Amino acid sequence: MTTITVKRSESGTYREFYCMGHAGSRHFFFEKDMICAAVSVLVINTVNSLETLAKEQLHVTQNQADGFLRCEFAEELSEKGCLLMDSMILGLQGIVKQYGNKYLQVNIEEV
Repeated sequence: MTTITVKRSESGTYREFYCMGHAGSRHFFFEKDMICAAVSVLVINTVNSLETLAKEQLHVTQNQADGFLRCEFAEELSEKGCLLMDSMILGLQGIVKQYGNKYLQVNIEEV
């Protein structure tokens, strides 16, 4: 299972997000592969867009073998950055709505 945790301050400011795990693919189960690919595209595209389009300062740590990625925000995100994060969360929640939380869990935590 892939778990994505988004951390926000009490005021709703995004602080970081991280992803752990794989959807459980590699053994002839197309639905799991689709979920894993969709999550990867949303997360990686969001990181790239935050850096390139919104010019946000990020600290990214990753380990592909473990399916781990952490993205920490050096400063409060701009309006563009917040929109990109909102879009990623919307997409991830759409996957959970479509396929259930057996392969993907999305958590929003207040820090």
